[in-house]
Amino acid sequence: MRNDSDTITRDAEAEIRYVVRGEKATFYAGDRDRSYWPGEDHLVTIHDIRGEKDRLAFDRNGFVVLDEPSPVSDYADPDQLEAYCRYCEDTVQRLTGASKVVSFGAIRRTSATGTHGHNQPANGAHVDYGAKTVGDYTRLILPAEEAEERLAKRHMLFNLWRPISTVESAPFALCDASTVKREDLFPSEIVGGLGGVDFSLWGFNLAYNPVHRWCWLPYQRPEEMMVFKLFDTNEDAVQFTAHTSFNPTEVPSDAAPRESIELRTIAYFD
Repeated sequence: MRNDSDTITRDAEAEIRYVVRGEKATFYAGDRDRSYWPGEDHLVTIHDIRGEKDRLAFDRNGFVVLDEPSPVSDYADPDQLEAYCRYCEDTVQRLTGASKVVSFGAIRRTSATGTHGHNQPANGAHVDYGAKTVGDYTRLILPAEEAEERLAKRHMLFNLWRPISTVESAPFALCDASTVKREDLFPSEIVGGLGGVDFSLWGFNLAYNPVHRWCWLPYQRPEEMMVFKLFDTNEDAVQFTAHTSFNPTEVPSDAAPRESIELRTIAYFD
């Protein structure tokens, strides 16, 4: 597919899968056919934000786009993946001024045929995760006394999402968090996600609201990393950046499968 990302602006008209308003979903990451995810599709405009990258901010939009090449080349190599996790932690600390940042849930995804359910792109608008799962992971990662001290102060959850190769199919869309209302969010239980931890993960699915503003980067490149906020203990802060993959109508049948890497980080503040 020709990469014309620097020559034209490409807003897209596409369907986004939302949850049916009022419904709680139960999602089995490794067995999607077993899941209960009552969805409905809505045609929306997905705005090309490449020209807006310098104006994006967590406090205004819930996300930023960084033009930073990855420090590693092979995410399948355990040592390089560990280095990438440290890089992402440092990045969030640099962007937010947090006193401590930890990471969890690194996962590579691809839309290639035959991919296991754990590693397929998500195809419904959602927010991962809320206060319960942030607390559960904090207690899993940090010593007990430190965990409780950190959780008693302000903390935030971020996701860092990067293509491994230029995106041709199943691109990634973010919903500007300033347009996401709390009443549009409905509980989601994820069973067996992020490597099969022995507790459910709790987040939200997004119900349709015409005020939602969806955003993407056509032919998103590996150096274009999206960093977006999912949860903030400050209830007045912009947060809940919903996201999903989608299917532009013009993608040819021979487009390369999407490959991406994502990581969650928890930022703690003094």
